[in-house]
Amino acid sequence: MRALQYREFGARPEVVEIDRPVPGAGEVLLQMTASGACHSDEFIMSTPADQYAFAPLPLTLGHEGAGVVAELGPGTTGVEVGDSVLVYGPWGCGVCHSCAQGSENNCVKGISAPGIHRPGTMAEYMIVDDVRHLVPLGDLDPIPSVSLTDAALTPYHAIKPSLPALIPGTTALVIGVGGLGHVGVQLLKALTQATVIAVDINPASISHALELGADHAFASDTAAAERVRELTGGRGADVVFDFVGAEPTAALAQSTVAIAGQIVMVGVSTGAVPVGYLTVPFDVSVRVVNWGSRSELIEVVELARRGAIEIAVEEFAMDSSPEAYERLHAGTIRGRAVVVPTR
Repeated sequence: MRALQYREFGARPEVVEIDRPVPGAGEVLLQMTASGACHSDEFIMSTPADQYAFAPLPLTLGHEGAGVVAELGPGTTGVEVGDSVLVYGPWGCGVCHSCAQGSENNCVKGISAPGIHRPGTMAEYMIVDDVRHLVPLGDLDPIPSVSLTDAALTPYHAIKPSLPALIPGTTALVIGVGGLGHVGVQLLKALTQATVIAVDINPASISHALELGADHAFASDTAAAERVRELTGGRGADVVFDFVGAEPTAALAQSTVAIAGQIVMVGVSTGAVPVGYLTVPFDVSVRVVNWGSRSELIEVVELARRGAIEIAVEEFAMDSSPEAYERLHAGTIRGRAVVVPTR
């Protein structure tokens, strides 16, 4: 079968032929219908060899997956051949307290995710270790739905705990309107009555934010913090969602958060917000999020089924999947790049 693999440190991914896997006891073999490309994959491929802590190379990329159940391993129950499903990505141990609550993303033993710690979704077939890591897709189209597993789940996990703070009259600031941020804007508009401000360095992303319902959208430049303060009467944003996570965006979050506000770090990068009496306003809390729970993915799928959120996607055939990552790296993808193995 064909798969997109990261094979050598510092090299770009390539499509290769590898053996089709065989499901073992309790496992499920999926024939993949779609796989999403993510900036986290770029983060993995940009990690120096001496700091690399992911699956040994070659690594089949991809942690956003949709597929059809093709084969069941011995003793596997709970799904049927032909079922259309999404892959829940953060695979935990299944027995610790966090996993027992459905929050495998916070497994105390650490997660083992496809495309990060084991072979991923960018292939014609993949093994899922347990049926609990599958969520029914039903009649939803897998191509626009595949990135619900991360590009929607992660913003939802970021926003949901902050909903009590986003009452009418408050302001939410979205930094970065890319693959995750454009869903974040939609979720905030669907779930709250807060004013939504969006900032980005890309003019197309700024326009996209306004199309998606942002109340204000403008460039994330040196004047951005002042504009946020002006729009909030000098108060600042009650909740700031940083969907980039770089040093400049973390600094923008720090400079725009209101007293007793929240900063939620979502993007995977090297930015950090120093927390102390002299660095942020009083009673500010800072939270770092990681993916989301399986129950939250079920909720996200329901939001998509109701039409409350829609992920912008650009499709690529498997043979063109390296181009998807080049475009992702260059920042020219509007929304999410999705690889369709059958095209």
